[in-house]
Amino acid sequence: MKEKILSDRQIIELIPPNADIILPLTNGEPHKLLDILEENAHDLTNVKVHQLLALKHRPYMEGAYPGKLKHVSYFLSGATRKAFHQGLVDLVPNHFHEMPRILRSSTNLSMVMAVASPMDEFGYFSLGTQADIVSEFIGTVPFILEVNEHMPRTFGQNQVHISQILGYVENNRPLLEDVAPPIGDKDLKIAEYVTDMIDNGDTLQIGIGSIPNAVVSLLKNHKHLGIHTEMFVDGIVDLVEAGAIDGTQKFTNRGKIVATFAHGSKKLYDFLNNNPSVEFLPVSVVNDPREIAKEERIVSINATTEVDLYGQCASETVAGKYYSSSGGQADFARGVRFSKKGKGFVCMTSTAKNDEISRIKLSLTPGSIVTTSKNDIDMIVTEYGVASMFGKPISKRAEQLISIAHPKFREELTFEAKKMGLIL
Repeated sequence: MKEKILSDRQIIELIPPNADIILPLTNGEPHKLLDILEENAHDLTNVKVHQLLALKHRPYMEGAYPGKLKHVSYFLSGATRKAFHQGLVDLVPNHFHEMPRILRSSTNLSMVMAVASPMDEFGYFSLGTQADIVSEFIGTVPFILEVNEHMPRTFGQNQVHISQILGYVENNRPLLEDVAPPIGDKDLKIAEYVTDMIDNGDTLQIGIGSIPNAVVSLLKNHKHLGIHTEMFVDGIVDLVEAGAIDGTQKFTNRGKIVATFAHGSKKLYDFLNNNPSVEFLPVSVVNDPREIAKEERIVSINATTEVDLYGQCASETVAGKYYSSSGGQADFARGVRFSKKGKGFVCMTSTAKNDEISRIKLSLTPGSIVTTSKNDIDMIVTEYGVASMFGKPISKRAEQLISIAHPKFREELTFEAKKMGLIL
């Protein structure tokens, strides 16, 4: 194994001109390998690093090495948002499940760089908290690993054999932890509406944020829940410990918790380590609407920033300015539509900025991007109730959305909707 350890110089020599390097997201981000790239950028030629949700802001993201090293994003984060708005980072629109396909068609797929747990006695490394966009390339694209003893060993389609890598470096550093946002009274009220429509035996996809966390907090008395989710979060651990999750009524991967990546606290990472009940699968499987639909009782719980009276959800822009990207929201919105008894909830508080701005609008804020189309929306939930969108005419949609808007905005929304001819 020691002969596979790479020096900085060996790594740089393995990177050809015009290379496209693919990275996992969150804790799959190989910090030491990126340090090596930046420290030796003068020896690189037109190398692009492709990644969703970068964790650490770096000089190369700000154009520090022109013609040498550039960042291409598929989901903005705090590390890349400013650089994108300065025109220094490219952002590629995508549905999360199509990312491997996009990378195959638009890049050279020169290599994958990823963090992994130490090798086991059979010669396998585990990508740990990740499968996401990179696991599909195992065995077909060269890998360079950053081995980290803090990365949990997990199972699924994220195992890399030593024969499948060019080499590795070692970098034992604690994983970045994410503190769950506090749950407010409005979040709990929204969660109550959602949990009332979740039945024992349903399979859940849980998004990120205070509202999905609130939903999870109210599900501990449910039974036989399953998990088929893009992101594995701390709340799932709480539900397992409460006995609410066993996956026995799932239609695929029965008894298994399925995700494509995980991010949270040390408690979550410890739960994942050597846990055979959890399987990490490629995003092209987990987020494919056709695969999601195989779960006949799938429930999708996501959040948005604003909705217009047609039911269009803008979930990746804030005040008309790009903030993130599509992620998997639209993937699951389509998946629940194909599922026999699927339910899709898009949640939000009714207002922003201390009740000064309605999130339910006649028209989306100029510059806003539609993440989930009006045709794919099932139900929209605020602290004032549930608006059922699917199969409803525009007039009924508008009326229902106005009814769950903050009371101080309902009269104005009604007036504007009548003026537009949306309602009588």
